[in-house]
Amino acid sequence: MTRPSAGALRATAPALSGIDKVQPFISAEEAWFWTMAALVARRDGARIVSGRGLVARPCEPDDVVKCLDRLYRQRRIDLAHARIMRIWGERGVSPDPTAPRERGDHRLWREAMERLDWPLRMKGIVAGPEPRDAAGEVVAFPAS
Repeated sequence: MTRPSAGALRATAPALSGIDKVQPFISAEEAWFWTMAALVARRDGARIVSGRGLVARPCEPDDVVKCLDRLYRQRRIDLAHARIMRIWGERGVSPDPTAPRERGDHRLWREAMERLDWPLRMKGIVAGPEPRDAAGEVVAFPAS
């Protein structure tokens, strides 16, 4: 059996084009809005095809949902968080903390986004600056 030439392999092998062009999300919130837009489109009958968007992303929408599912199974996010994430994710905006009717939703939204941020960073889905609240102050431990 003869081996194909290098030129023939290049012509038939799928190219991993754009690996260096993959753009992670700036925040968990941005990743969540993108995920919800894809899930709504899928629900409405669109076929989600990898690599066909305007910007190449480091994940599929289901990868973000899996991170959320893991947080739910670990009891870090509960159904109230997931409900608020779905409602506001479908709207494409986060709740307004200055609106009296949205304050409770904003609190749950913020908690959910803070808890979703770390797993998405570990997977390389989010690579923007860390949230302000996540960067804690280092306090010296008093010597006994």
